Amino acid sequence: GVASVVVGHPLDTVKTRLQAGRGYGNTLKCFLTVYRNESVTGFFKGMSFPMATMGINSSVVFGVFSNTQRFLSQLRHGDAAVTPSLADTTVASAVAGVVSVSISTPVDLVKIRLQMQTQPYSKANVKLKPTSPGFSVYRGSIHCFRTILEKEGIAGIYRGTGAMLLRDVPGYCVYFIPYTILCDWITPDGCISPSATSVWLAGGVAGAISWGLCTPMDVVKSRLQADGVYLNQYKGTLDCILQSYHNEGLKVFFRGLTVNTVRGFPTSAAMFLGYELSLKAMKRHQTETNP
Repeated sequence: GVASVVVGHPLDTVKTRLQAGRGYGNTLKCFLTVYRNESVTGFFKGMSFPMATMGINSSVVFGVFSNTQRFLSQLRHGDAAVTPSLADTTVASAVAGVVSVSISTPVDLVKIRLQMQTQPYSKANVKLKPTSPGFSVYRGSIHCFRTILEKEGIAGIYRGTGAMLLRDVPGYCVYFIPYTILCDWITPDGCISPSATSVWLAGGVAGAISWGLCTPMDVVKSRLQADGVYLNQYKGTLDCILQSYHNEGLKVFFRGLTVNTVRGFPTSAAMFLGYELSLKAMKRHQTETNP
């Protein structure tokens, strides 16, 4: 989880600015604008909170996914070690997605608020909060979390949960299923486990597919969670979809598609590789300690 944050956060910042910000244009212009106005540090805004929590979130997601697969294999075949079917993998992916949302919604909210607090903002006849756009509203992750909790309550911390469920439940299905299929396909017959290269490649392709397909709902989720830095524009997921479509047309839901897909490869490759190598290391240590 930590590996994926380090690799993917700069592109995640660009993706969020494109989806929820104003005046950034295309991906290249967004890169240049962030760099010109905020230097290299601008790409790493809001990284500390995901860095501190992503390890927990990833271990829960992968743990729920693996254990659900084992449970279903035990239930269907009486043996948890049986290779799970495609249906079992789909169910396990969906369950992992639901569990992930409960943990990752507050993390994503804080990350996006920190990423978006210096965005250019202009809207007629709107009385803004005392902090002017272009300057920091929040002093850091903890201050951001505390401010949202004080002003918006628990509901504020879980803002965008509906959109995250609509993104992550199908998203994890098109994340784990391609990974499993590709790993099986790449790994030569007779090998007990896939090589590091196979894991890296399968994980990267799965991530690119998943993030690319989930971009429309990711746009809605980003807009909902960014909403509130200066004012509250959207009443909920459906209202956000309707307003976005009415104001900017269908193309708005594909904002950040390229950067999302490109970012999906290295982040997911790092995630799966870190997972598989950590698991192998722990299993090897366990075998050495308890022969």
